[in-house]
Amino acid sequence: MSNSTAPARTAAVPARLGWRLLALVYDAVIALALVLVISALALAVKPDHRPVEPGSVAAALEFLALWATLGSYAVVSWRRGGQTIGMKPWRLQVLTANGLQVPWQQLILRYVVVSVSLGSVLLWCLFDAERRGLHDIVSGTVLVRLQPISVSPDSPNKG
Repeated sequence: MSNSTAPARTAAVPARLGWRLLALVYDAVIALALVLVISALALAVKPDHRPVEPGSVAAALEFLALWATLGSYAVVSWRRGGQTIGMKPWRLQVLTANGLQVPWQQLILRYVVVSVSLGSVLLWCLFDAERRGLHDIVSGTVLVRLQPISVSPDSPNKG
């Protein structure tokens, strides 16, 4: 028996709603930090350093800055490695239906759909045979959970 470790291969299965929600809990910590930074910057740039008045133009601009910042975090993370920080421990990855890296436009559409729906599109995962949310269907993406497959050292498909 050899002491060398065989390279691990991965297979992907559609991610269940529970895994998605676990990733969202982790990402909520990142989102909270981003919200606090943007809110602090909004306070800093106001001459009186007071919170914006609800319903004002400043409130709308602050909301837009928050939405764009959270979207940038998600979209850039999905584009760079297919994962946000919250998705990494659960081995979740956003891909095209063909298993490729998703183009920017599709990722932006994915974020817009999920954020405008306040996340309710995730519930479609419970009814879709491929466990896709409506945001996945609209954007042409899939969220998969990577499953490690060990390859024996004697396997002809090694490496």
